[in-house]
Amino acid sequence: MAIIKSNGSNLLPTFTGFSDLFDIDRFFENEFPALNLGTRLPAVNVKQNHKEYTVELAAPGLKKDDFKIDVDNNVLTIQAEKEENKEEKDENYTRKEYNYNSFSRLFQLPENVKSDKIQANYENGVLKLALPFKEELKKIAKKEIKVS
Repeated sequence: MAIIKSNGSNLLPTFTGFSDLFDIDRFFENEFPALNLGTRLPAVNVKQNHKEYTVELAAPGLKKDDFKIDVDNNVLTIQAEKEENKEEKDENYTRKEYNYNSFSRLFQLPENVKSDKIQANYENGVLKLALPFKEELKKIAKKEIKVS
């Protein structure tokens, strides 16, 4: 085995020991974040307009029944689980495949959100949540200030 001095480029993973080569999670941990196994979370966009926040979460391949969304102590939790089992039988073999995916995202809600009026919709692989503002805080936010 040869040791090659790095020029500072992160194109190849660095090794701290021979055992790192066989530890797949650690091997790809920092050098290739897109391949970070076991910690894949769906991308989230948060938008704000004059009446609400909108949270969009990319979760293709799921059904609306796969989601569990709740608010507890001003924390919004979005969870999803999907389990698939496939079995193919032939006279010479049986093939079984199991697939399990899950994630959980937590968001601390600001005080101006009506947590009892949150609505969710899942369409075309995107989960959209509407988080409306409380009326009294909405009025304060629209105050016009004149320049003297």
